[in-house]
Amino acid sequence: MPSLEKPDIVTTNVRWRWPAVHPEGRKFVVIAGAIAAAFLLLINDEIGFALVGLTIWVAAFFRDPIRTTPKGEGLVVAPADGLVTMISAVPAPRELLGEGGLEEGTYTRVSIFMSVFDVHINRTPIAGEIKRVVYISGKFLNADLDKASEDNERQHILVEGRNGVRVGFTQIAGLVARRIVPWVKAGDIVAAGQRVGLIRFGSRVDVFLPAGTAPHVILGQRTIAGETIVARLGDGERREGVSQ
Repeated sequence: MPSLEKPDIVTTNVRWRWPAVHPEGRKFVVIAGAIAAAFLLLINDEIGFALVGLTIWVAAFFRDPIRTTPKGEGLVVAPADGLVTMISAVPAPRELLGEGGLEEGTYTRVSIFMSVFDVHINRTPIAGEIKRVVYISGKFLNADLDKASEDNERQHILVEGRNGVRVGFTQIAGLVARRIVPWVKAGDIVAAGQRVGLIRFGSRVDVFLPAGTAPHVILGQRTIAGETIVARLGDGERREGVSQ
């Protein structure tokens, strides 16, 4: 007879809470708040109230919500919040090639565009060791353009997983973005979904999937950094979907 025992179910309550403002952004919130207070108290109420709104936006821009990263063999999680705007077959960035880097060949590039309303803290797509962090100065074109990956200011990060598989991703500055802030360096050990840096004020992050790995996200899908599964290494089955 089949067992009538009920499976163990762990029930917990998770409460929503206001996301904290990351320390990197607190000085900007204080500056904006001080200017708003000066206008309210000394100069012009209407401008002061507008600046209060700007202060709230600055605080929201630097928000740092807690994320729950799924565990599983070979999972690649999204490095950024935003919209999947491009999925392309491309060669790896030359800065990530060579000894100890990515191999020559074609990679699937998944591009995630972050608007000024998205969380801008970026996270590593896999666990492992940071092998390279390469900063490239450049232009500030619209990050939604394909050529932004070659012309814009950007930072490449290469992570080697415990199984030896390497995954590269690139932070790309955009029209408004003017600084890429790194929090990791070569040799650091990171967990999947760990915070690795941010880009100020609108930008894009590309993740490069190795041959034989198809994306689990589709064009037009929104991703959540550290939570959305972008791919599973070695899984070549392409997902499809519909915008509605």
